[in-house]
Amino acid sequence: MTALLCDAVGFAVLLLINIRVIQDLAITASLGVAVLIFTNLILLPILLSYIGVSPAAAQRSLSSETAELQAQIKHPLWRVLDLFTQRRWAIGAMLGGLLLAAFGCAVSLNLKIGDLDPGAPELRADSRYNRDALFMTQNYAASSDIFVIMIKTPEDQCTRYASLSAVDALAWQLEQLPGVESTTSMAAMSKIATAGYNEGNFKWYELIPNDGALGAVQTRAPRELFNQGCSMLSLYVYLSDHKADTLNRVVEASEAFIAAHQVPEVKFMLAAGSAGIEAATNIVVKKSMHEMLFWVYGAVSLLCLLTFRSWRATLCAMLPLMLTSILCEALMVGLGMGVKVATLPVIALGVGIGIDYALYVLSVILARMRAGDTLAQAYYQALLFTGKVVLLTGMTLAVAVSTWAFSPIKFQADMGILLAFMFLVNMLGALILLPALAWLLLPQKVFAKKPEASVLVQWVKEG
Repeated sequence: MTALLCDAVGFAVLLLINIRVIQDLAITASLGVAVLIFTNLILLPILLSYIGVSPAAAQRSLSSETAELQAQIKHPLWRVLDLFTQRRWAIGAMLGGLLLAAFGCAVSLNLKIGDLDPGAPELRADSRYNRDALFMTQNYAASSDIFVIMIKTPEDQCTRYASLSAVDALAWQLEQLPGVESTTSMAAMSKIATAGYNEGNFKWYELIPNDGALGAVQTRAPRELFNQGCSMLSLYVYLSDHKADTLNRVVEASEAFIAAHQVPEVKFMLAAGSAGIEAATNIVVKKSMHEMLFWVYGAVSLLCLLTFRSWRATLCAMLPLMLTSILCEALMVGLGMGVKVATLPVIALGVGIGIDYALYVLSVILARMRAGDTLAQAYYQALLFTGKVVLLTGMTLAVAVSTWAFSPIKFQADMGILLAFMFLVNMLGALILLPALAWLLLPQKVFAKKPEASVLVQWVKEG
């Protein structure tokens, strides 16, 4: 129940992100996990009551002779994993985890928000569309990435000299930025019209401080530059790409200009266009990323605390999970991925599903230790009882999603790589780092006086 609730929480927290497509994903996935609670805990036992299991399978699972034989002859893999409950191996595992965490934190400082490659992010760089788009951008004054700044003015006042001069000044500043190909606005159109009215002499290519003369251009200007009531102007900024650095430069320069140039009754607003929407999305993702992690880790920690009733056990479960999140961010930097709408849900999903492995292992460890077993005995029983489940689940999920890496859809390939990595590392953390942390945080004396969890203990003893 706790594992499934953690899965649901991992998705439900995405509702905090103010992006509709992520919120829709959160609702759909949370409902799917809620259905799993019904099918796994209610429907499955009902079906088994009709279908049952074979006597041979039941005997194999419950036979005490089989359990004793397994206790005497340890599987080589279980024997290796059991070493991490010993002092030397436990300290080595924790030091290794600490070094990996330090390395991951140092690398993750370079993690960026948004796309890091030009072209359509849904497609690979060598796709036909992205190759054609790159050719057009490099050889022609064309761009598919448009950043639009909106300028609000009083009704029928958009062609005033004060308004157009401010727009022209902002356009000039943006044109100096790397990644900005060109700009188009009513101010630029007015300068072209003024030169045209004067026999094409470019000495007149300037804004005339005369509202009447500037207003004469209004009847012939393209309608995408202003609205019907002449109360809204549009400054089109054509970008060479929509990379995170390019969008950040444009947004920062625009905001700095707006803060420094306050024109009465003129309001600059960011932003529209394909690149403008991308920039706004990046801002929301950046703001929501750490907030989302705070809530998902807080909710999962609370569920673990309610389940285990031990802050020590909760730390044992959560620390490997945090290490996985840090290493995932470092992997994104190494693979040239940015945090965006496609990758942000993966981080929350990795936390919600990743805790499952620790729950499977730690619940048995605690039950056995409260029954009087040592940590080594309890962990070995956990390996016999749920170790195969953890390995099977981790490997199955990782292999399944790793096939996405071959998809021609780039964001699906990115999600497949990240999910496979998180599933594998979470599995290894539950089997290696968790027993090492238990050696430090779960000494036998802590559980010596605690009552037995009678049902689970009896189940483990018999199984």
